[in-house]
Amino acid sequence: MQLESILAPRRTRCAVPGISKKRVIETIANLIAQDLPALGARDLFAHLIARERLGSTGIGRGIAIPHCRIEDCTGSVGGLITLAQPVDYDAIDNEPVDIVFVLLVPEEAQQAHLQTLAALAERLGNRDYCEQLRRTETDRELYDVALKSW
Repeated sequence: MQLESILAPRRTRCAVPGISKKRVIETIANLIAQDLPALGARDLFAHLIARERLGSTGIGRGIAIPHCRIEDCTGSVGGLITLAQPVDYDAIDNEPVDIVFVLLVPEEAQQAHLQTLAALAERLGNRDYCEQLRRTETDRELYDVALKSW
């Protein structure tokens, strides 16, 4: 998987204020909807929250990968944010989260969803990669580091 095929600079934000898990999901849903208006922010938020109710997407070590399948999505879409301050995310290790990568895929793309999700989890499981993401100071730098180190 090539990260640039799903992530765009317009959907990458560094040092975003995060008050709560719900607010973080709302922020990233709005970020994606601003770039891709066909994917409404309310709908994205509702789908992502529904997925969180099934179990936290906080995978540990400060990382969360909220994800869902969306009807109006025509291809895999990603969004990446780092948080100014970590937030409680009900992660599997009970550690707060400060890196959030959202993944949206078309409703019918179940296999692609699982493959992309696995690739993201593997890469975000790399401590050095995550530390590089955490050290970024601008949106563009975050995007560039995310791609360069991929």
